[in-house]
Amino acid sequence: MNAAMIPATDAHPDFTVGVVFTTYNRPHDLARVLAGYARQTHAHFEIVIADDGSGDETRACIEAARRVWKLNIRHVWHEDIGFRKCRILNRAVLETQADYLIFTDGDCIPHPDFVAGHVALARPGYFVSGGCVRLGEAATRAISPKNVVDGEVFEQRWLQARGERAANLRKMLLSAPPWNNVFNAITTTRPTWNGHNSSTWRDEVLAVNGFDERLGYGGLDREFGERLERCGMRGIQARYTLICLHLDHPRPYRAREILDANMKIRRDNSRQHVRRTAHGLTTHHRVIQPW
Repeated sequence: MNAAMIPATDAHPDFTVGVVFTTYNRPHDLARVLAGYARQTHAHFEIVIADDGSGDETRACIEAARRVWKLNIRHVWHEDIGFRKCRILNRAVLETQADYLIFTDGDCIPHPDFVAGHVALARPGYFVSGGCVRLGEAATRAISPKNVVDGEVFEQRWLQARGERAANLRKMLLSAPPWNNVFNAITTTRPTWNGHNSSTWRDEVLAVNGFDERLGYGGLDREFGERLERCGMRGIQARYTLICLHLDHPRPYRAREILDANMKIRRDNSRQHVRRTAHGLTTHHRVIQPW
């Protein structure tokens, strides 16, 4: 289903909303992302930061965002003993009681209508699949939190003046009506669960037992979405309606052997029609206390 087929909901829904994303020792990126949540058109949401073991700079960044922008932030942290994104995501899900959860990444600056757009598309039995614009190194370096708060970063000319190619900004151009609905309808890309921009009901996350903690980097978000689909959930295509700016950065944790191991788990789960992982939320006997 695409977003064009779904009428908007009331601006003040009768469910609570949480935005969940991970971070790890990238406070400069985090400051720019939190600046994006400071200017959302939908004001009623909490942010749950799933911190995979960052140091004091990240904590200071979060405290500043609370103080300066009055953001409602839960900071859920565990010790740094390697890449454990799925585990800290599960802890974050357990920490929040929000009815509806928007999942994104700590390197993705949300459009001002990001939260409002997800809320408008929320429907029982569905998850929402949004998109992103992946910025290059030059434009990424040029962006400051002030540029985000002022709204400049979502202006095509501003980004081009800072080294971004016009062709790379095509999705931003097409994200405005009426083109967004047209391209949502004609795209051949399936509405899959995308870790940088997807949402669903917390009860559905609990039903599939959250994220599979055996998985390292590469495909962990897709595996989660595949289990949602086996439970009967359907995706709403909104890759041209809901966008965020994906900041450029290296990925030293990317490794072929981990990608291969993840793919094997996904194939095994598909063959066995696994809907509820045995390696998820229920492995947590307590919720870690947030900072």
